[in-house]
Amino acid sequence: TLFGHLKGSFTGAQLDRQGLIKAADEGTLFLDEVSEMPLSIQKVFLRVLQERQFRPVGVTKEQASNFRLIAATNRNLDQMVEQGHFRSDLLFRIKTMRIHLPALRHRTSDIQELADHQVKQLCKTFGLEPKEISEDFSKTLNEYSWPGNVRELFNTLENAVIDAGQETTLYAMHLPRSLRI
Repeated sequence: TLFGHLKGSFTGAQLDRQGLIKAADEGTLFLDEVSEMPLSIQKVFLRVLQERQFRPVGVTKEQASNFRLIAATNRNLDQMVEQGHFRSDLLFRIKTMRIHLPALRHRTSDIQELADHQVKQLCKTFGLEPKEISEDFSKTLNEYSWPGNVRELFNTLENAVIDAGQETTLYAMHLPRSLRI
């Protein structure tokens, strides 16, 4: 997925595939859950970051890619380095600038703005008339702890929009019972 491959370079490689590294050339490569990258790939990826060169599977010549890297994780990479699950040299390379985003339960002031935006997007996606968010709906969202963070919020909002159907206002009754109790 990262490096790409040539047709026939391994069993099942029926087409040439451009990897994400090449696709990000002159742009941005976003690696979600970078902490899940196997150590063997971390070593190779570190070289890509240092040299700005890589070799797709089945190719003999190096290719260049100049990209900005944004990496995200919900795990403590410093702790993973201490435990031997993440390379320290890769961590030093990727932590040029860190943005710590607290869990949604610690920034409840963001919930309303996120909900307003996502409900508008969902209505547009589903071809529905825009929906208002009632006070009891907002209150219920704000009182919940959101262990799944923004992903859980967005999934809950999608379910509520679908449950509301053609109704023009979202009420707490459109939220899952487990969230309301």
